[in-house]
Amino acid sequence: MAAGAPRRPPRPPLNDDRPQRRVPRPGARYVGLVGLAFAALVAVATYDTIRTGAHGILGVDAAVRGRPLPEFAVPRIPGGPDLDANIFQDDCASAANPCPVDQRRASACQIHVRGAIRVCDLFDRPLVISFWFLRASGSCLDTQDAVNRIAARFRGRVNFLSIDVHDDRTSVAQTVAKHGWTIPVGWDRDGAVSNLYRVGGCPTVAFVYPGGIFAGAKAGVANLTPSKLEADVRRLLAASQHRAANSM
Repeated sequence: MAAGAPRRPPRPPLNDDRPQRRVPRPGARYVGLVGLAFAALVAVATYDTIRTGAHGILGVDAAVRGRPLPEFAVPRIPGGPDLDANIFQDDCASAANPCPVDQRRASACQIHVRGAIRVCDLFDRPLVISFWFLRASGSCLDTQDAVNRIAARFRGRVNFLSIDVHDDRTSVAQTVAKHGWTIPVGWDRDGAVSNLYRVGGCPTVAFVYPGGIFAGAKAGVANLTPSKLEADVRRLLAASQHRAANSM
């Protein structure tokens, strides 16, 4: 996030008040994933060679490639609710197991809120998640234009999600309309998703295998030119198909 960005008072995240069905704890899904340091990324040739020097993949000690990503739900732009993102990874506000009734909450992929985007609903196919914000230069929006064009070429084969970080809701909606983006756009008003994934630069793009498994990521305009981005998406799709064939 840019230094000096205005801080907004905390607001309730996306949630609903219906009693939640108990589900199994996420287990390894969240362990080792908080703190994905996308800002530390360097250019990569293939997903098998993602490195950031001595600090390991994505700036954390343990390799996270091939691990499940943290889950989140965000308001859709336009038309989504005026709420913060939900980044709860389980259905309890404490570590108690079983969860006390008065501490139960709806985790990100359990909510049922009209106008919300749940990232888990996009895990049925390979997924490309693009993070951006308006405080960056215009070249960042150029990358979002490229993401939207490339998404049309992979319709029905790869899912795409665009996430705006910490911008004014009206400005985000106006930007989406001006550029004519048709891929789903989520609004990370308070930066909760950005902080969870440690997004530090614009643009940042994450590549995800079906099932929500982290495949790789890139940051910076030079690493995300239209031709490079399309090549990365093709590699993601091919690798996903290879993984599916080998799992049979």
